[in-house]
Amino acid sequence: MASTPAQPSLRGWATVGAAFVSMAVVFGVGYSFGSFFAPMAAEFGTGNGATSVVFSITACVWFLLGSVSGRIADRVGPRPVLLVGAAALAAGLLLTSLVHELWLGYLTYGLGVGIAVACGYVPMVAAVGGWFHERRAFALAIAIAGIGIGTLVGAPLAAALIDALGWRTTHVVYGLAGAALLVLCALVASRPPEPEGEPALPLRRLISTTAFRSMYAATFLAALGLFVPFVFLPSYAVSIGVSPVAAATLVGVIGVASVVGRLAIGALADRIGRIRTFIASFGVLALSFVLWLFGGSFPVLVAFAVVLGIGYGGWIALQPTVLAEIFGVRGLGGVVGLVYTAAGFGALLGTPLAGLLIDTTGTYGWAIGAAGICGLAAFASLLPLSRVDFRAAEQRC
Repeated sequence: MASTPAQPSLRGWATVGAAFVSMAVVFGVGYSFGSFFAPMAAEFGTGNGATSVVFSITACVWFLLGSVSGRIADRVGPRPVLLVGAAALAAGLLLTSLVHELWLGYLTYGLGVGIAVACGYVPMVAAVGGWFHERRAFALAIAIAGIGIGTLVGAPLAAALIDALGWRTTHVVYGLAGAALLVLCALVASRPPEPEGEPALPLRRLISTTAFRSMYAATFLAALGLFVPFVFLPSYAVSIGVSPVAAATLVGVIGVASVVGRLAIGALADRIGRIRTFIASFGVLALSFVLWLFGGSFPVLVAFAVVLGIGYGGWIALQPTVLAEIFGVRGLGGVVGLVYTAAGFGALLGTPLAGLLIDTTGTYGWAIGAAGICGLAAFASLLPLSRVDFRAAEQRC
């Protein structure tokens, strides 16, 4: 690689631990929205499309602001950014617990949780990537596994708390506990040493490369479909007779499978190549929707969640590593954040359109099929990466 970070110290591994916890917290909150979906829609008297906009705005904010938080963290380190995320999470969820109009929830939840995820995700990915060179993929896999653990715990815990306390009090609990954990992460995380070597690519040159364009298109298309099950899978499961807590557990299954996928796919990537494995993970993600489309029982939904989680885990675990291999680690936070703006646009459009399809057709089938087609198009968008940029990445390393 053109720029080689120093050998990781105890501070480097501590930063990995802080990244794991921060991602578990912010994504545990963000991906638990499926558990809040039904009670919020019932109280506000809104349909699938309108209620799903809460999550769409949240995901759009966290991905779009990831480009900002990543660049700030490149300059000042992850600690100040995490503290901003803690404040945003507490304020956003406490205010959401008080709203009596859904449009206010768009602002309080969308901005609060969205800013928190932007501060707890991309900056920590960049910090871990900056501390490691030879073991970068392994360190990032551990850190990003926090997303899976957060997904596993967040949704079913939220469903249980909502059943016992109501959705408003559950927001208060999540806001205070999540903010406290992010403050602890800020105390532990350390800024990585400045890498030596050539500077980061200028923005104009970066976006002109085939690698960046392929990655951006694939990320946008995959995000159109990926977040549909996070929002609608629990309600779909309830509609076929599954209990609310068991239905929410399906989102947790996605999280567990994504952890396994990150570790297993990481090992596979060392054998057949990270870029090829990265592309294959998008194919797995796309094919998983066939199970949901033709399944009508809880065991089939579990199988869907497992396969989706494996593909999703491979995508999320390998994308920062692939970007670092192609473009270097200098300015990695900004590069990762810029690519994730595509996911922001996809998240903003995907779940409301799926909700509109569900409301219009009275069935989930069209929304599921559309999500699968988007995943397949994302896989196709990455094929030029394997033909053109794989050799360039090898030459750069």
